Amino acid sequence: MIDVGKIYCGGSSTGDGLRYGAMASRDSHGNAPHHTASLASERRPIVVWSTTRTCNLRCVHCYTDSENKKYSGELTTAEGMRLIDELADFAIPSLLFSGGEPLMRPDLLRLIEYAAKKNIRPVISTNGTLIDRDMAGAIRNAGVVYAGISLDGMEDVNDSFRGVKGAFKKAMQGFENCRKAGQRVGLRLTLTKRNYQDLHRIFDFIESEGINRACFYHLVYSGRGGDMFKDDLTYRESRHAMDIILQRTDDSFARGLDINILTVDNHADGVYLYLRLLEKDPGRAEEVRRLLSWNGGGANSTGVGIGNIDFLGNVHPDQFWQDYTLGNIRERRFGDIWMDESDPLMKGLKNKAAYIKGRCRVCAHRELCTGAMRVRAQRTYGDPWAPDPQCYLSDEEIGLDAEKKEELRRTGEIFPQPPELLA
Repeated sequence: MIDVGKIYCGGSSTGDGLRYGAMASRDSHGNAPHHTASLASERRPIVVWSTTRTCNLRCVHCYTDSENKKYSGELTTAEGMRLIDELADFAIPSLLFSGGEPLMRPDLLRLIEYAAKKNIRPVISTNGTLIDRDMAGAIRNAGVVYAGISLDGMEDVNDSFRGVKGAFKKAMQGFENCRKAGQRVGLRLTLTKRNYQDLHRIFDFIESEGINRACFYHLVYSGRGGDMFKDDLTYRESRHAMDIILQRTDDSFARGLDINILTVDNHADGVYLYLRLLEKDPGRAEEVRRLLSWNGGGANSTGVGIGNIDFLGNVHPDQFWQDYTLGNIRERRFGDIWMDESDPLMKGLKNKAAYIKGRCRVCAHRELCTGAMRVRAQRTYGDPWAPDPQCYLSDEEIGLDAEKKEELRRTGEIFPQPPELLA
């Protein structure tokens, strides 16, 4: 995650300790900040638990390819509690209850409450359509620190993307119910060709509705989002989207609004933000470079700072690697699976700086990004150490001169950028 408010505008959030090794204060709901990590590489992972594959919507980009039906073999309540015990012993900082749609699971609140009692920060990722007033209060009482409600644009675009008419209105009612219950809540939106041109309207909507946290995700090629470049932004569109996000976040801070804006799943955003800040405020830009270097970008994300357990108990490097399993918690403890570098992919993910290739390897800003998302490289080039095809930075911006290009040709590390994204 790139905390735009923190990095670009000098703000603060409860996640600063995890992301940047910086102290932060409690949020407006009284939630304590994360502990400050000494090194980003030594962090325990935030675990995304796909508690169920069942979902009442059918989203175009769903990484679990979920539908509104029962799936066999999901972890039982007892297995879920045993898993939470293991995660607590392993000292993970937060457990994100996801799906499918997690609220389709009857024992979800019981599992959340159990996690909270084990001193694990419970978070939920939901489509929001099932959160009535009673459910909002129950989520709050169970100990949920934050509820992220997914939208994919304004009403017509969202409902088309979600596959169910009326999903937008139900999600927004769920958001309002959370707010009235005193539950910290925010929006999650995946940037695609379908919605990025509405970004100004989306920011207007965020402000008018009093939404104080929004995460803008880059598309990751997985599940029903695996038709790689159909909905993805071109490099020009990605830069335009980032310019809007930076401009609107900066404007919000200038007016004293309490809005936390983050971008997710493309650490090139951090480099782009740094380069823009270098033009605006060179002195602060160097402090930002230090924070981004501490974070390490992709170096300390997949396989280090975030992991996934699916509804069958399979452990994956992150939620987008559903086709690569490291082990199953029914057979081995999560911590043992996670720290086992005998698996070649896991060894590489824990040591990405030594494995990345191509323009990522020779990038002048590699310590800020470290190759971003390895799963996109795998999907595009069949090589998890190839460059992330979604890097929209120019050769000039990353210092890729003629000499470095010749070096890459000699070492066989030329990976052509997708023409669909160059358009």
